[in-house]
Amino acid sequence: MSDEKLRRLTAMRDCDRILSGIRPKTMRDRLADLEAGGDLDGWPDFYGDGPVEALEERVAGLLGTHAAVFFPTGTMAQQVAVRYGADRTGIPAAALHPLGHQEVHERHAYAALTGLRGIASTDRPCNPTAAEIVALAEPLSTVVFELPLRDAGFVLPDWDELVDAVKAARAIGARVHFDGARIWESTPHLGHSLREVASLADSVYVSFYKSIDGISGAVLAGTEDLGRYARAWRHRYGGTLFQQWPAVLIAMAGLDRELPRLPEYVAHARTIADSLAALPGAKVFPQPPHTHQFRLWLPGPADALNEAVLTMAERDRIWFAGNWRDADVPGWAMTEMTVAGPALDWTADDVAEVGARLLAELPPSVP
Repeated sequence: MSDEKLRRLTAMRDCDRILSGIRPKTMRDRLADLEAGGDLDGWPDFYGDGPVEALEERVAGLLGTHAAVFFPTGTMAQQVAVRYGADRTGIPAAALHPLGHQEVHERHAYAALTGLRGIASTDRPCNPTAAEIVALAEPLSTVVFELPLRDAGFVLPDWDELVDAVKAARAIGARVHFDGARIWESTPHLGHSLREVASLADSVYVSFYKSIDGISGAVLAGTEDLGRYARAWRHRYGGTLFQQWPAVLIAMAGLDRELPRLPEYVAHARTIADSLAALPGAKVFPQPPHTHQFRLWLPGPADALNEAVLTMAERDRIWFAGNWRDADVPGWAMTEMTVAGPALDWTADDVAEVGARLLAELPPSVP
Protein backbone atom coordinates (compact mmCIF):
# COMPACT_ATOMS: atom_id res chain seq x y z
CA MET A 1 0.00 0.00 0.00
CA SER A 2 1.37 3.41 -0.94
CA ASP A 3 2.00 6.06 1.72
CA GLU A 4 -0.57 8.29 0.02
CA LYS A 5 -3.29 5.65 0.15
CA LEU A 6 -2.46 4.83 3.78
CA ARG A 7 -2.70 8.51 4.68
CA ARG A 8 -6.08 8.80 2.96
CA LEU A 9 -7.54 5.69 4.61
CA THR A 10 -6.29 6.70 8.05
CA ALA A 11 -7.60 10.25 7.75
CA MET A 12 -11.01 9.11 6.56
CA ARG A 13 -11.32 6.43 9.22
CA ASP A 14 -10.52 8.92 11.98
CA CYS A 15 -13.16 11.44 10.86
CA ASP A 16 -16.25 12.13 12.96
CA ARG A 17 -18.32 13.07 9.89
CA ILE A 18 -18.20 11.68 6.35
CA LEU A 19 -20.10 13.17 3.42
CA SER A 20 -19.10 10.85 0.56
CA GLY A 21 -18.43 7.16 1.02
CA ILE A 22 -18.26 4.96 4.09
CA ARG A 23 -15.72 4.67 6.88
CA PRO A 24 -12.84 2.40 5.82
CA LYS A 25 -12.84 -0.91 7.65
CA THR A 26 -9.88 -2.79 9.11
CA MET A 27 -9.59 -6.55 8.96
CA ARG A 28 -10.86 -6.68 12.55
CA ASP A 29 -13.94 -4.71 11.50
CA ARG A 30 -14.52 -7.27 8.78
CA LEU A 31 -14.44 -10.06 11.35
CA ALA A 32 -17.43 -8.41 13.02
CA ASP A 33 -19.23 -8.39 9.66
CA LEU A 34 -18.57 -12.12 9.38
CA GLU A 35 -20.30 -12.70 12.68
CA ALA A 36 -23.32 -10.70 11.51
CA GLY A 37 -23.60 -12.73 8.31
CA GLY A 38 -24.20 -16.18 9.69
CA ASP A 39 -23.48 -18.88 12.24
CA LEU A 40 -19.71 -19.11 12.63
CA ASP A 41 -20.12 -22.42 14.43
CA GLY A 42 -21.64 -23.90 11.28
CA TRP A 43 -19.74 -25.70 8.54
CA PRO A 44 -17.97 -23.74 5.80
CA ASP A 45 -18.56 -24.34 2.12
CA PHE A 46 -16.66 -26.95 0.14
CA TYR A 47 -16.43 -26.18 -3.58
CA GLY A 48 -19.65 -24.19 -3.68
CA ASP A 49 -22.02 -25.90 -1.28
CA GLY A 50 -23.34 -24.83 2.14
CA PRO A 51 -23.13 -21.05 2.66
CA VAL A 52 -22.50 -20.44 -1.06
CA GLU A 53 -25.71 -22.25 -1.97
CA ALA A 54 -27.59 -20.30 0.71
CA LEU A 55 -26.45 -16.99 -0.80
CA GLU A 56 -27.32 -18.17 -4.30
CA GLU A 57 -30.82 -19.12 -3.18
CA ARG A 58 -31.27 -15.79 -1.45
CA VAL A 59 -30.26 -13.80 -4.53
CA ALA A 60 -32.42 -15.93 -6.80
CA GLY A 61 -35.32 -15.11 -4.49
CA LEU A 62 -34.56 -11.39 -4.52
CA LEU A 63 -34.32 -11.28 -8.32
CA GLY A 64 -37.05 -13.82 -9.04
CA THR A 65 -34.81 -16.02 -11.19
CA HIS A 66 -34.73 -19.82 -11.43
CA ALA A 67 -30.98 -20.01 -10.82
CA ALA A 68 -28.17 -17.93 -9.35
CA VAL A 69 -24.48 -18.86 -9.43
CA PHE A 70 -21.83 -17.31 -7.17
CA PHE A 71 -18.58 -16.12 -8.78
CA PRO A 72 -15.46 -14.81 -7.06
CA THR A 73 -15.40 -11.80 -9.43
CA GLY A 74 -17.82 -9.90 -11.59
CA THR A 75 -15.36 -9.94 -14.49
CA MET A 76 -15.60 -13.74 -14.57
CA ALA A 77 -19.39 -13.68 -14.30
CA GLN A 78 -19.70 -11.18 -17.15
CA GLN A 79 -17.52 -13.29 -19.44
CA VAL A 80 -19.68 -16.33 -18.80
CA ALA A 81 -22.85 -14.32 -19.49
CA VAL A 82 -21.77 -13.20 -22.96
CA ARG A 83 -20.16 -16.56 -23.75
CA TYR A 84 -23.46 -18.26 -22.96
CA GLY A 85 -25.28 -16.03 -25.41
CA ALA A 86 -22.76 -16.73 -28.16
CA ASP A 87 -22.82 -20.49 -27.57
CA ARG A 88 -26.60 -20.74 -27.49
CA THR A 89 -27.19 -18.56 -30.57
CA GLY A 90 -24.08 -19.35 -32.60
CA ILE A 91 -23.43 -15.62 -33.05
CA PRO A 92 -19.97 -14.48 -31.83
CA ALA A 93 -20.90 -10.81 -31.37
CA ALA A 94 -22.44 -8.84 -28.51
CA ALA A 95 -23.61 -5.22 -28.28
CA LEU A 96 -21.73 -3.39 -25.53
CA HIS A 97 -21.60 0.24 -24.48
CA PRO A 98 -18.21 1.90 -25.16
CA LEU A 99 -18.27 3.19 -21.56
CA GLY A 100 -19.47 -0.12 -20.12
CA HIS A 101 -17.54 -2.10 -17.56
CA GLN A 102 -16.65 -4.86 -20.02
CA GLU A 103 -14.99 -2.37 -22.35
CA VAL A 104 -13.37 -0.03 -19.82
CA HIS A 105 -12.52 -2.09 -16.73
CA GLU A 106 -12.16 -5.73 -17.80
CA ARG A 107 -9.34 -5.43 -20.37
CA HIS A 108 -11.73 -6.69 -23.06
CA ALA A 109 -11.71 -10.14 -21.46
CA TYR A 110 -14.75 -11.19 -23.49
CA ALA A 111 -12.65 -10.80 -26.65
CA ALA A 112 -9.25 -11.94 -25.35
CA LEU A 113 -10.51 -15.12 -23.68
CA THR A 114 -13.71 -15.92 -25.53
CA GLY A 115 -13.03 -14.59 -29.02
CA LEU A 116 -16.22 -12.55 -29.17
CA ARG A 117 -16.56 -9.26 -30.99
CA GLY A 118 -17.96 -6.23 -29.23
CA ILE A 119 -20.28 -3.99 -31.23
CA ALA A 120 -20.91 -0.48 -29.88
CA SER A 121 -24.57 -0.28 -28.91
CA THR A 122 -24.57 3.53 -29.00
CA ASP A 123 -22.17 6.47 -29.16
CA ARG A 124 -24.06 8.47 -26.54
CA PRO A 125 -23.25 8.51 -22.78
CA CYS A 126 -26.33 6.49 -21.80
CA ASN A 127 -27.77 3.05 -22.37
CA PRO A 128 -28.96 2.35 -25.95
CA THR A 129 -32.49 3.21 -27.01
CA ALA A 130 -34.84 0.94 -28.94
CA ALA A 131 -34.15 2.87 -32.15
CA GLU A 132 -30.39 2.49 -31.74
CA ILE A 133 -30.70 -1.24 -31.15
CA VAL A 134 -32.91 -1.75 -34.20
CA ALA A 135 -30.35 0.20 -36.26
CA LEU A 136 -27.48 -2.13 -35.35
CA ALA A 137 -26.35 -3.57 -38.66
CA GLU A 138 -25.44 -7.18 -37.84
CA PRO A 139 -26.68 -10.24 -35.93
CA LEU A 140 -26.01 -10.16 -32.19
CA SER A 141 -26.11 -12.84 -29.52
CA THR A 142 -26.55 -10.47 -26.59
CA VAL A 143 -27.33 -6.82 -25.92
CA VAL A 144 -25.80 -5.65 -22.63
CA PHE A 145 -27.31 -2.88 -20.51
CA GLU A 146 -25.32 -1.49 -17.56
CA LEU A 147 -27.73 -0.35 -14.84
CA PRO A 148 -26.67 2.28 -13.93
CA LEU A 149 -23.99 3.23 -16.47
CA ARG A 150 -21.23 4.17 -14.04
CA ASP A 151 -18.73 5.84 -16.37
CA ALA A 152 -21.39 8.11 -17.83
CA GLY A 153 -22.28 9.39 -14.35
CA PHE A 154 -24.37 6.54 -12.85
CA VAL A 155 -27.16 7.22 -15.32
CA LEU A 156 -30.30 5.14 -15.85
CA PRO A 157 -32.98 5.08 -18.52
CA ASP A 158 -36.59 5.67 -17.60
CA TRP A 159 -38.65 2.51 -17.14
CA ASP A 160 -40.52 2.86 -20.42
CA GLU A 161 -37.27 3.52 -22.29
CA LEU A 162 -35.74 0.38 -20.80
CA VAL A 163 -38.77 -1.76 -21.61
CA ASP A 164 -38.80 -0.53 -25.21
CA ALA A 165 -35.05 -1.15 -25.59
CA VAL A 166 -35.38 -4.68 -24.24
CA LYS A 167 -38.22 -5.40 -26.67
CA ALA A 168 -36.08 -4.07 -29.51
CA ALA A 169 -33.20 -6.38 -28.53
CA ARG A 170 -35.52 -9.38 -28.59
CA ALA A 171 -36.98 -8.25 -31.92
CA ILE A 172 -33.54 -8.54 -33.55
CA GLY A 173 -33.08 -12.01 -32.04
CA ALA A 174 -30.67 -11.09 -29.23
CA ARG A 175 -30.60 -12.06 -25.59
CA VAL A 176 -30.65 -9.32 -22.95
CA HIS A 177 -28.03 -9.19 -20.20
CA PHE A 178 -28.07 -6.67 -17.36
CA ASP A 179 -24.72 -5.66 -15.92
CA GLY A 180 -26.36 -4.99 -12.59
CA ALA A 181 -23.35 -4.46 -10.35
CA ARG A 182 -25.30 -1.52 -8.91
CA ILE A 183 -28.81 -2.63 -9.81
CA TRP A 184 -29.71 -2.75 -6.12
CA GLU A 185 -29.99 1.06 -5.96
CA SER A 186 -31.61 1.46 -9.38
CA THR A 187 -35.15 0.59 -8.34
CA PRO A 188 -36.21 4.03 -7.01
CA HIS A 189 -35.47 5.76 -10.32
CA LEU A 190 -36.98 2.95 -12.38
CA GLY A 191 -40.02 2.84 -10.13
CA HIS A 192 -40.17 -0.94 -10.05
CA SER A 193 -38.99 -3.73 -7.75
CA LEU A 194 -35.82 -5.77 -8.17
CA ARG A 195 -37.89 -8.69 -9.42
CA GLU A 196 -39.66 -6.55 -11.98
CA VAL A 197 -36.41 -5.07 -13.24
CA ALA A 198 -34.66 -8.45 -13.39
CA SER A 199 -37.62 -10.02 -15.19
CA LEU A 200 -36.84 -7.90 -18.26
CA ALA A 201 -33.49 -9.64 -18.80
CA ASP A 202 -32.38 -13.15 -19.72
CA SER A 203 -29.46 -12.87 -17.30
CA VAL A 204 -28.43 -10.46 -14.55
CA TYR A 205 -25.09 -9.98 -12.83
CA VAL A 206 -25.00 -8.43 -9.36
CA SER A 207 -22.04 -7.43 -7.19
CA PHE A 208 -21.61 -7.63 -3.43
CA TYR A 209 -18.63 -5.37 -2.76
CA LYS A 210 -20.02 -2.07 -4.03
CA SER A 211 -23.35 -0.83 -2.63
CA ILE A 212 -23.78 -3.94 -0.44
CA ASP A 213 -20.40 -3.36 1.30
CA GLY A 214 -19.05 -6.86 0.81
CA ILE A 215 -15.40 -7.79 0.34
CA SER A 216 -15.74 -9.59 -3.01
CA GLY A 217 -18.01 -11.80 -5.03
CA ALA A 218 -20.79 -11.65 -7.56
CA VAL A 219 -23.77 -13.67 -8.78
CA LEU A 220 -24.92 -14.45 -12.30
CA ALA A 221 -28.67 -15.15 -12.29
CA GLY A 222 -31.12 -16.39 -14.88
CA THR A 223 -32.62 -19.63 -16.15
CA GLU A 224 -31.82 -23.18 -15.02
CA ASP A 225 -29.99 -23.72 -18.31
CA LEU A 226 -27.84 -20.64 -17.69
CA GLY A 227 -27.18 -21.88 -14.16
CA ARG A 228 -25.86 -25.25 -15.38
CA TYR A 229 -23.74 -23.55 -18.02
CA ALA A 230 -22.40 -20.99 -15.52
CA ARG A 231 -21.32 -23.67 -13.03
CA ALA A 232 -19.42 -25.54 -15.73
CA TRP A 233 -17.65 -22.45 -17.02
CA ARG A 234 -17.00 -21.12 -13.52
CA HIS A 235 -15.02 -24.31 -12.96
CA ARG A 236 -13.16 -23.94 -16.26
CA TYR A 237 -12.26 -20.34 -15.44
CA GLY A 238 -10.90 -21.38 -12.04
CA GLY A 239 -13.73 -19.82 -10.08
CA THR A 240 -14.95 -22.85 -8.13
CA LEU A 241 -12.77 -22.20 -5.11
CA PHE A 242 -12.32 -24.62 -2.23
CA GLN A 243 -13.89 -22.21 0.30
CA GLN A 244 -15.44 -18.76 -0.05
CA TRP A 245 -17.41 -18.45 3.17
CA PRO A 246 -15.84 -15.14 4.32
CA ALA A 247 -17.01 -13.33 1.18
CA VAL A 248 -20.38 -15.10 1.36
CA LEU A 249 -21.11 -14.29 5.01
CA ILE A 250 -20.11 -10.64 4.59
CA ALA A 251 -22.35 -10.45 1.51
CA MET A 252 -25.20 -11.86 3.59
CA ALA A 253 -24.56 -9.22 6.27
CA GLY A 254 -24.56 -6.49 3.61
CA LEU A 255 -27.85 -7.67 2.16
CA ASP A 256 -29.34 -7.51 5.66
CA ARG A 257 -27.86 -4.12 6.56
CA GLU A 258 -27.45 -2.10 3.37
CA LEU A 259 -30.06 -3.32 0.89
CA PRO A 260 -33.06 -2.02 2.90
CA ARG A 261 -31.37 1.39 3.32
CA LEU A 262 -30.49 2.06 -0.31
CA PRO A 263 -33.78 3.84 -1.14
CA GLU A 264 -33.07 6.22 1.75
CA TYR A 265 -29.58 6.88 0.41
CA VAL A 266 -30.97 7.60 -3.07
CA ALA A 267 -33.55 10.03 -1.69
CA HIS A 268 -30.97 11.89 0.42
CA ALA A 269 -28.56 12.09 -2.51
CA ARG A 270 -30.92 14.59 -4.09
CA THR A 271 -30.64 16.90 -1.08
CA ILE A 272 -26.85 16.58 -1.08
CA ALA A 273 -26.61 17.16 -4.83
CA ASP A 274 -28.76 20.30 -4.74
CA SER A 275 -26.60 21.81 -2.03
CA LEU A 276 -23.35 20.90 -3.79
CA ALA A 277 -24.61 22.40 -7.05
CA ALA A 278 -25.00 25.75 -5.30
CA LEU A 279 -21.29 25.95 -4.40
CA PRO A 280 -19.30 28.52 -6.41
CA GLY A 281 -18.36 27.01 -9.75
CA ALA A 282 -19.76 23.57 -8.94
CA LYS A 283 -21.44 21.25 -11.44
CA VAL A 284 -23.43 18.13 -10.59
CA PHE A 285 -24.50 15.36 -12.95
CA PRO A 286 -27.04 13.93 -13.20
CA GLN A 287 -29.28 16.36 -11.35
CA PRO A 288 -31.23 15.00 -9.66
CA PRO A 289 -29.10 11.87 -9.21
CA HIS A 290 -30.53 8.64 -10.56
CA THR A 291 -29.01 6.61 -7.70
CA HIS A 292 -27.10 7.46 -4.51
CA GLN A 293 -24.01 8.15 -6.63
CA PHE A 294 -23.32 11.03 -9.00
CA ARG A 295 -20.53 13.18 -10.37
CA LEU A 296 -19.33 16.47 -8.93
CA TRP A 297 -17.03 18.98 -10.63
CA LEU A 298 -15.26 21.82 -8.82
CA PRO A 299 -12.88 24.47 -10.14
CA GLY A 300 -9.25 23.71 -9.38
CA PRO A 301 -6.63 21.02 -10.00
CA ALA A 302 -7.23 17.55 -8.61
CA ASP A 303 -4.01 17.53 -6.58
CA ALA A 304 -5.02 20.71 -4.77
CA LEU A 305 -8.51 19.42 -4.01
CA ASN A 306 -7.22 16.07 -2.76
CA GLU A 307 -4.77 17.83 -0.46
CA ALA A 308 -7.46 20.21 0.80
CA VAL A 309 -9.73 17.25 1.60
CA LEU A 310 -6.94 15.54 3.54
CA THR A 311 -6.02 18.74 5.40
CA MET A 312 -9.61 19.23 6.52
CA ALA A 313 -9.94 15.58 7.49
CA GLU A 314 -6.77 15.51 9.56
CA ARG A 315 -7.40 18.89 11.22
CA ASP A 316 -11.19 19.03 11.59
CA ARG A 317 -12.10 15.32 11.38
CA ILE A 318 -14.54 16.01 8.53
CA TRP A 319 -14.38 14.06 5.27
CA PHE A 320 -15.80 15.79 2.21
CA ALA A 321 -14.98 13.62 -0.84
CA GLY A 322 -11.76 12.09 -2.10
CA ASN A 323 -10.30 10.64 -5.29
CA TRP A 324 -10.46 13.85 -7.30
CA ARG A 325 -9.08 13.61 -10.81
CA ASP A 326 -8.47 16.30 -13.39
CA ALA A 327 -11.40 16.72 -15.76
CA ASP A 328 -11.22 16.95 -19.53
CA VAL A 329 -11.86 20.69 -19.24
CA PRO A 330 -8.64 22.38 -18.00
CA GLY A 331 -8.91 23.97 -14.56
CA TRP A 332 -11.61 21.60 -13.30
CA ALA A 333 -11.56 18.38 -11.30
CA MET A 334 -14.19 15.67 -10.91
CA THR A 335 -15.05 13.09 -8.28
CA GLU A 336 -17.76 10.49 -7.82
CA MET A 337 -19.98 11.19 -4.82
CA THR A 338 -21.47 8.30 -2.83
CA VAL A 339 -24.25 9.15 -0.39
CA ALA A 340 -24.43 6.32 2.14
CA GLY A 341 -25.17 5.88 5.84
CA PRO A 342 -22.64 8.43 7.17
CA ALA A 343 -24.17 11.20 5.01
CA LEU A 344 -27.74 10.79 6.23
CA ASP A 345 -27.29 13.27 9.10
CA TRP A 346 -25.88 15.96 6.79
CA THR A 347 -28.34 18.75 6.08
CA ALA A 348 -28.23 21.00 3.03
CA ASP A 349 -26.77 23.75 5.21
CA ASP A 350 -24.07 21.38 6.50
CA VAL A 351 -23.04 20.57 2.94
CA ALA A 352 -22.93 24.22 1.95
CA GLU A 353 -20.87 25.21 5.00
CA VAL A 354 -18.30 22.40 4.67
CA GLY A 355 -18.11 22.87 0.90
CA ALA A 356 -17.29 26.54 1.37
CA ARG A 357 -14.61 25.63 3.91
CA LEU A 358 -13.09 23.16 1.46
CA LEU A 359 -12.89 25.75 -1.31
CA ALA A 360 -11.28 28.17 1.13
CA GLU A 361 -8.50 25.59 1.71
CA LEU A 362 -7.41 25.85 -1.93
CA PRO A 363 -4.29 27.92 -2.67
CA PRO A 364 -5.02 31.56 -3.60
CA SER A 365 -3.87 30.95 -7.18
CA VAL A 366 -6.65 28.39 -7.68
CA PRO A 367 -9.85 30.02 -8.98
